[in-house]
Amino acid sequence: MPELPEVETTLRGIAPHLSGRRIHGLRVRQRRLRYPIVTGTEAALAGQQIQGLRRRGKYLLLDLERGGLLIHLGMSGSLRVLPEETPAGPHDHVDLCLEDHRCLRLRDPRRFGIFLWTPDLLDSHPLIRHLGPEPLGTGFNGAYLYAASRGRRAAVKTFIMDAKLVVGVGNIYANESLFMAGIHPSRPCGRIGAARYERLAEAIRTVLNKAIVQGGTTLRDFIHEDGSPGYFARELKVYGLAGQPCSSCGDPVRQRRIGQRSSFYCPRCQK
Repeated sequence: MPELPEVETTLRGIAPHLSGRRIHGLRVRQRRLRYPIVTGTEAALAGQQIQGLRRRGKYLLLDLERGGLLIHLGMSGSLRVLPEETPAGPHDHVDLCLEDHRCLRLRDPRRFGIFLWTPDLLDSHPLIRHLGPEPLGTGFNGAYLYAASRGRRAAVKTFIMDAKLVVGVGNIYANESLFMAGIHPSRPCGRIGAARYERLAEAIRTVLNKAIVQGGTTLRDFIHEDGSPGYFARELKVYGLAGQPCSSCGDPVRQRRIGQRSSFYCPRCQK
């Protein structure tokens, strides 16, 4: 699944081609995504100017003159900016056609993506209004994590992956951040001190920023908006490396299930 760095990479790739452009039309080949694309969306979008693009967690937001578009790439989605006449493939479900005869094309083989227009302010949409702070924003730090964790018993890995507490820390990046901070993923979040949460918050920012710079993590279904793969997988320290020697101490990396997700850690380096 595309995670925060992949979505941020996509945003940075498509924004220069869309910002300020006027929408010529919408071509929908398949309405049955995670939420159906409702009849009337075409008429609502036609003629509107794209006033800005931004990211909220794993959602891409297109601010329009009236309302906005909310896009999520689901499990396997991707976006391309292409000439409008480019032939569509079997999984190319939506084209947002622009005034310059190009289009933003949504490809989604598994159809778990989202492409929704709302006439209201995007930030008030039910899918995003309850999301926690951005991990790369000013409202996220160790003090915030420490305060939010008091009285909780959940494993710290589950805790930092809760989108109501902080958005966009997916499974891969949670594993890598906890390793960098030296915190065992199954440790109860309420039993971690303020200083360790400062290290964890900094690790989360470092891992995410590095992934964004390097283009996101190479996943089976994710490729850049220009068709090239991401490269952050080359930098992974523990994720997917069960049985291999820890890069810090040489002990084998271990794997276990935490909150129904595969977790990778070094038992010596993470306490």
